[in-house]
Amino acid sequence: MIDKTFDPTSVEARISARWEEAGAFRAGRADRGEGEPFCIVIPPPNVTGSLHMGHALNNTVQDILCRFERMRGRDVLWQVGTDHAGIATQMVVERQLAAAKAPDRRSMGREAFIEHVWKWKEESGGTIINQLKRLGASCDWSRERFTMDEGLSRAVLKVFVSLHRDGLAYRDKRLVNWDPKFSTAISDLEVQQIELKGNLWYIRYPLEDDPQRYIEVATTRPETMLGDVAVAVHPDDERFNGLIGRNAILPLVGRPIPIVADTYSDPEKGTGAVKITPAHDFNDFEVGRRHGLRMINIFGPQAELRLVENDDFLRDLPPSETLDAILAMEGLDRAEARKRIVAMLEEGGQLAAIEPHTHAVPHGDRSGVPVEPYLTDQWFVDVKGLAERAMAAVRSGETRFVPENWEKTYFQWLENIQPWTVSRQLWWGHQIPAWYGPDGQVFVAESAEEAAAEALAHYVVKGTLTEAEAEALANDPERLDGFLTRDEDVLDTWFSSALWPFSTLGWPDRTPELARYYPTQTLVTGFDIIFFWVARMMMMGLYCTDRVPFDTIYIHALVRDERGAKMSKSKGNVIDPLELIEKYGADALRFTLAAMAAQGRDIKLSLQRVEGYRNFATKIWNAARFAEMNGAVGADGFDPASAKDTLNRWILGECAKAAAEITKGIEEYRFNEAAGAAYRFTWNTFCDWHLELAKPVLQGPDGPAKDEARATIAFVFDTVLTLLHPFMPFLTEELWELRRAGAKRPLLALAPWPALGDLNRPEAEAEIGWLVDLVSEIRSVRSEMGVPPGAQVPLVLVAPSAETRARAEAHDGTLRRLARLSDVTVAEAAPPKSVQVVVRGEVSALPLEGVIDLAAETERLTREGKKLDDEVAKIDAKLSKPDFLARAPEEVVEEQRERKAEALARRAKIDEALARLRDAG
Repeated sequence: MIDKTFDPTSVEARISARWEEAGAFRAGRADRGEGEPFCIVIPPPNVTGSLHMGHALNNTVQDILCRFERMRGRDVLWQVGTDHAGIATQMVVERQLAAAKAPDRRSMGREAFIEHVWKWKEESGGTIINQLKRLGASCDWSRERFTMDEGLSRAVLKVFVSLHRDGLAYRDKRLVNWDPKFSTAISDLEVQQIELKGNLWYIRYPLEDDPQRYIEVATTRPETMLGDVAVAVHPDDERFNGLIGRNAILPLVGRPIPIVADTYSDPEKGTGAVKITPAHDFNDFEVGRRHGLRMINIFGPQAELRLVENDDFLRDLPPSETLDAILAMEGLDRAEARKRIVAMLEEGGQLAAIEPHTHAVPHGDRSGVPVEPYLTDQWFVDVKGLAERAMAAVRSGETRFVPENWEKTYFQWLENIQPWTVSRQLWWGHQIPAWYGPDGQVFVAESAEEAAAEALAHYVVKGTLTEAEAEALANDPERLDGFLTRDEDVLDTWFSSALWPFSTLGWPDRTPELARYYPTQTLVTGFDIIFFWVARMMMMGLYCTDRVPFDTIYIHALVRDERGAKMSKSKGNVIDPLELIEKYGADALRFTLAAMAAQGRDIKLSLQRVEGYRNFATKIWNAARFAEMNGAVGADGFDPASAKDTLNRWILGECAKAAAEITKGIEEYRFNEAAGAAYRFTWNTFCDWHLELAKPVLQGPDGPAKDEARATIAFVFDTVLTLLHPFMPFLTEELWELRRAGAKRPLLALAPWPALGDLNRPEAEAEIGWLVDLVSEIRSVRSEMGVPPGAQVPLVLVAPSAETRARAEAHDGTLRRLARLSDVTVAEAAPPKSVQVVVRGEVSALPLEGVIDLAAETERLTREGKKLDDEVAKIDAKLSKPDFLARAPEEVVEEQRERKAEALARRAKIDEALARLRDAG
């Protein structure tokens, strides 16, 4: 017997255990036979992570696809795993060490620190994997991978060495985004622009040959002036005629610097003259390269002043008291250095003005501190050629984006791609396989032994070593370690993630899994990592395997709060998916996310929606109890095409339509449409209409009619469970088993997807559809007109066709019961004071005189309409103000638009009701 209530907590744990015990989600199961492979690689969550709402949406969508294809007979591999998350993991472990008052990483040394991180990973990492199981993700858990496991690490080394040998990976001194908090280079994509209120400082630079004259520059970063090497002006700016080619004197420092002509300088901004600091500004770096200017880096790795032993800074500087004061600032943080330098400029009369200025300041997305453009030696990958191949694959249709508009974002980034900075000054990660000889010569190889062999051969040919000396070194590991030094940097985390679709399948080995499941089919991801991950996987997949890594890229939207605001801890509007699962169950959360996952539209998640779909789960549970109590639990051997009763033929046809609509929705990545079709059919068509209309037969005498009704309900209910399974796996799997208590049948997760064929029966739909439409229309009119719920009103069929008259007679009792009618009669014309409805081209009338006060109802509806008009006018007034649109948060503006749309929809309903009342009067 099915329990009275559905308890998600107990059901979910039990069903999860059953799936795992049966190995239901393992790829290559024997019962899949020769099924066509279908593979999705999970976007690997950080090993430090925990489930957030973005993960919940992303993995719900993937699971819908995997369960759907598995039920369609395909051999599904949903490849799961986690990312080592270089900066994030190192940060977590260093905090843990600090909290325990243990030695920091530099005190314990690299090897001991890495051991500590691995220990943390084994004990605490990967929490999110268990959280994904709670969500119901049907991954092949037996194949879990980690970006630093042995196989993936070997793939990383092979790719880097290959890129280097092809001339694509190289070391260069360039300007990079530097995170002073973590003392490492970071990618452009790990930088976020934050608007800050600051100042523009106007500084006078005296001319070398005429110290009484000066050229004035404006800057937002006066501390960087210590590294200035030029002043630039626009070649067409007449104000600076005669100054180009002359020198200015760098204030405080005393260094002569040239005044150069460059179109980078904008005559409309500031003073029209700009200071050029190539080592601390990306634009200045390019100006410096164009004019052959020096590069002077004045900062250390934590954005502190480094001047005392800085040969680039001190070269050719005359001694002075001011220079001594500057050198005394050695080690100062850049913020404190700014204050000191501004004070010195003001004291020396070289500060012309200070002006408030709001501007975007780049910050590290993890550290939250301002990023420093920093001149340093880094490893880069030249990805221009790889990017061209990745773009060609999308343009040719080998890989497509859904929605298609995201192609534009993909192309924009790849068309303007810069060399990829792949080295990071961290300890946790894949250490770059590069070794340096005593003269700085680099040797890149997959192992220290290979690097040593290459190095010794190189130095023998060069004449630095004799063959005997090389042989002696090769046989003395301790001396060899001193001869070659390994690069201390690690590779960008996204480097290993770029190999994920094929490295997880065993590449570079030619494994059976690689042959069967690569290329993969669908990638499901968020728009925010199209650059980080999607484009890089495309480039590396084509480079390493000469094939695209996936044929479809589905980009899902962002999950926002119910007002449309982006979730953030600072706003206090973060919704924890695990809390929702605890309160409402995983099925309710999953169905909510699927039902709201419209292409190209962000999800506004409200607890009311989740609660509503929890009620949907309860509705299904109660329907299962109703079916069980009425003996509708087994449909073995039932042929839906053989049904004779009109009601049964109707619901079977509607079931087939719903199955086709849901299938089409999933196939086209329109998950909201698929979920909507499943919801409407289950709640409205099946539960509210069919089960209600079937009650007289179920409560009647035994016989063929009751047997067919029971079999039909059982068949349709099983089909409903099957169609809902990709969205609500726990509830459906539980009911699938309970409805066959004592009888073994395969797990629903492995049951076939419905193939109902053509069950459309137009004559059945015409009859039952008419009944449903008429009752629905009468209920709507009663509600709009304020008819008391308990009032019995008459229905008059106005000059009905013989067919309609026959239907009304056949369903008289049902019609009167469901629409609360006192009687159903026929007339050639509508009675006076009646409200008319048109259903499928035929008119019916509800005489309401004496049931409601028509005049009072007209007045009430008119007042409500006026209120709505006033509300729309107020909203229009707001939305017409440019200041409101410019200043109000996006979610507030959108909320106003939604309120207007709701008010207009309600106004249309009122107008319809008023028109009916006018006709009745």
